[in-house]
Amino acid sequence: MLDIQTYDARQGGNVLYKALAHPLAAEALSVLGDRLRRQGSLAVFDPDGAADMLFALHPDMPRVSELYVQDVSSVGRDALGTSARPLTELSGSRAATLLIASFDAGRVLARMGGMVPQGMQVVTLDEARLKPEMLTGSRAYLDRLNFATNYAFFRDADGLSTRLVSANYWANYGARQVRLWLRLFDGSGRPLATWEETVPSGPGGIMIESGEVRRRFELPEFSGQLFIHAIGVAGHDVVKYALDTYDNGQGAGGRSLSVTHDANAWPSDRYANLPAPRADETVNLWVQNSHAVPIPAGALSLDRMGAEAPVVLPFEVPAYASIAVDVAAHLPGLEWPAQIELRAGRHMVRPRYEVTRTGRKRIAHLNVERADLRADPGIPLLPPSLGRGYLLPFPILPPDQFRSIVQPTPMGERQVDLPLRLDVFDVEGRKVAERFLGRLPRDHDVAFDLAELGAPEGHADLVYDFRDGGSADGWLHALVRYESLSSGHVAETSFGAHIFNTAMTYLDEPQSYSGPPPGLSTRLFLRLGDRRRHSFAAMMYPSSAQWHPRSNTQLLLHDSAGELVAERPIEIACSGSMMVWPHKLFSAEELGLAGPRGYVLIRDTTCRLFGYHGLMDDEGSFSLDHMFGF
Repeated sequence: MLDIQTYDARQGGNVLYKALAHPLAAEALSVLGDRLRRQGSLAVFDPDGAADMLFALHPDMPRVSELYVQDVSSVGRDALGTSARPLTELSGSRAATLLIASFDAGRVLARMGGMVPQGMQVVTLDEARLKPEMLTGSRAYLDRLNFATNYAFFRDADGLSTRLVSANYWANYGARQVRLWLRLFDGSGRPLATWEETVPSGPGGIMIESGEVRRRFELPEFSGQLFIHAIGVAGHDVVKYALDTYDNGQGAGGRSLSVTHDANAWPSDRYANLPAPRADETVNLWVQNSHAVPIPAGALSLDRMGAEAPVVLPFEVPAYASIAVDVAAHLPGLEWPAQIELRAGRHMVRPRYEVTRTGRKRIAHLNVERADLRADPGIPLLPPSLGRGYLLPFPILPPDQFRSIVQPTPMGERQVDLPLRLDVFDVEGRKVAERFLGRLPRDHDVAFDLAELGAPEGHADLVYDFRDGGSADGWLHALVRYESLSSGHVAETSFGAHIFNTAMTYLDEPQSYSGPPPGLSTRLFLRLGDRRRHSFAAMMYPSSAQWHPRSNTQLLLHDSAGELVAERPIEIACSGSMMVWPHKLFSAEELGLAGPRGYVLIRDTTCRLFGYHGLMDDEGSFSLDHMFGF
């Protein structure tokens, strides 16, 4: 496993990780490493605990002869091939160079007094700082807003293209001029292009199309990843987006169409909800290295969920490379509805997988499998004021046109069982059915078709049910699969549970996009369609306990500059749902004014709505994934 610290649920993301892993920092640290090797023996002073991560991400740095620390509890710790010594012994060092493993190291040097031996050269991580024009904040280099970064799967090959869409939501928090610094890597990890895009000064739409990038830089076909660094942001240090994958009419793309959520910028130990293939499918896992250091052969593995018999992937993945791995080649005989766990060793941000069936391709994402969670004894004892507690809402598409199938997915390393029930509601919020799924073991292969309940169009909530015992940690997830009865086209998505729409709180629920819980408002992004496809959102008003009888929701149509073009009110019943089609709610003239980079902001200050969005054409192809908010 890569010895890095990326994300902690209590403190959030580790900004130092992002600073060391940035592609430009990787280039500067490679140059620094070459220089240090020529300067002779190397001592390291590690005042902030950064050295382990530095050398893990950049193992071509020279061998360390001496390691010095300030924390007395760290003295004697074995690290970097040596034993940590107290800083007070630095004056006796005979190393040629001292590397201070810290940014903003001037203050560190000032308090070291005369500890540095005469003639010893001193270098710091400030030599790997990004240039000032790449930074948002000026107070501290490791300000989280300086590293609003993420990756996107990006492809323009074999008749398939990708389109990244988002909005300048930072403008709502006071950002005045946002820029995107972008670097495109091909499948081998080679940089193909580096450029900047200016974002509208207001809350305007953002769109980056792989075909346009390919034409602009005269590139060959590519299947790789796009690194995104947002500069000048405010409020959020997360780069959120939706990514369409679609046939471009230039090859064998067929009727392929899918959409995925953002990549989640924090590499994890494990990922889950990778489905095993059906007999007529091929499932490829896209292994995309997020770092400048290669992934060693054997560092990644696949396992049948709950089997605890991982199968290693016996190949190296070069820096920033993207490799499609046929899961059946490593787990032969395993078929849907079995689930697969990826042990990723913190080498990549949230991976994608691609399913090929009858000439169509669909792409979806895995989710982070939490290593820090344990069963919470408080969840089975939640009081009546929290009603049904944690809910995982998902739409039931019109049953005369679609199959809607849900598969609960373990998403914590310590989860041993999932005691679950399905509650089914029609569009007006009337509960029409329920089904106790049981106390599912970790290695279960349940995939429940809502048609078995005769479920109408509406939505279902996956909830905890402890009638047969079991445990819960609040990190309840599911994979939901939708299949067109006419075309056979399939889309799938996965998401997790929250407590929705109650004035009472438990831990950090109901979650809020900003500020403390309870989160009782909505701000969701819905992209517009294109010439061939209409966009839609399956909106739900999930409620753990009884809340307002109906929502007070506004659909705000914005143009590419963020100007408001038109507004439409809608109401959704508590525990109800609604299909939102922008082309039916707004006129052709209004949509024309919004333009291809326009979008709909779904806003409600009275309740927290949830939704899934996508595109649909007239020939049965459609995409679907959960929406994002800000």
